[in-house]
Amino acid sequence: MGVNGLASWFEANRDGLLIGIAVAAALVAAMLILREFGRSWVRRDPEGWGWRSVIGRVFAKTSLVFMVLAAADVVATYGGLPHKIERLLDIAFVIAFALQGAVWGRELILGLIGRRVAVESGSGALGNAMAIIRLLVSVTLFAIALILILDNLGVNVTALVAGLGVGGIAIGLAAQGIFADLFAALSILFDQPFKKGDTIRYDNSTGTVERIGLKTTRLRSITGEQLIMANTKLLEREIHNMAMTKARRVTLYLAVAGEASAKSIDAVAAAAEAAVSAQKGCKLVRCALSGAGGGGLAFDLVYDDATRDSDKLAADRAAILRALIEVLQGHKLQLARASDQPPAPLPF
Repeated sequence: MGVNGLASWFEANRDGLLIGIAVAAALVAAMLILREFGRSWVRRDPEGWGWRSVIGRVFAKTSLVFMVLAAADVVATYGGLPHKIERLLDIAFVIAFALQGAVWGRELILGLIGRRVAVESGSGALGNAMAIIRLLVSVTLFAIALILILDNLGVNVTALVAGLGVGGIAIGLAAQGIFADLFAALSILFDQPFKKGDTIRYDNSTGTVERIGLKTTRLRSITGEQLIMANTKLLEREIHNMAMTKARRVTLYLAVAGEASAKSIDAVAAAAEAAVSAQKGCKLVRCALSGAGGGGLAFDLVYDDATRDSDKLAADRAAILRALIEVLQGHKLQLARASDQPPAPLPF
């Protein structure tokens, strides 16, 4: 195409070219502004995982090459370029868009996972898993991008997809233990049967969650030792999350030695109500007579304690029993037994 031909082509497509250039310039300007906003959000909180930081990381990963090719494709669409040039620009844009989409998707997925890790488990939890998660997400998204690119280039991707499927199955079988632990950790993280700091009970063990790792969850038992449980095994069990209780219901089985009379029954009930009410967060449910004999009385003392702290729960129980003993002594009654286990036949 000579100079005259180029001038004639420009004259014929001038309006379309001008519109395309204007649209392309606006598109590039918008993407540059969004990228700068994203970078500024990340700079303000480089280690943060708030929504602004997550979206900022996505915007900040917008490539200049993608912007240029997007602008060129817009100009080609409006400007009526020769078919071969337009086709070449289309192919270049498809490649750039697929790769850019994979980068955006990776940053968004990793941001969502990182946000949940930071919010629910602390900044150090699952840190060793993030490298594996990043690798899995990257391989998956860029494999999808490659398939989309080849499909748009006219390549038959059916055999490739089948091959990737067979390869994925082989890798999955070879590393099923690793993947099982990884997905169990992610299940704990996202489904939230418990989180760091919660007190949980499973089987005959009770402890406070200290760390949720890639393979195991570590708990500190109420007796002080550390409990280590595989995530996959832990999820197979029935878990009681004590942190989710609105109140802990405590039942104490009391045996009171002394005169078995109506006056004594009323005295014990009043003493129990006063002792429970004196403790902050405790509410009496009932103090009911459950048995009587020649040597004394048996009561079921039931109250709710709003605390989630096992140490505070034990302290409240001790304070209630101490107050109960003091009051009963004034009525010439003696607390012969107090236990959270149902009693054997009365000891009197």
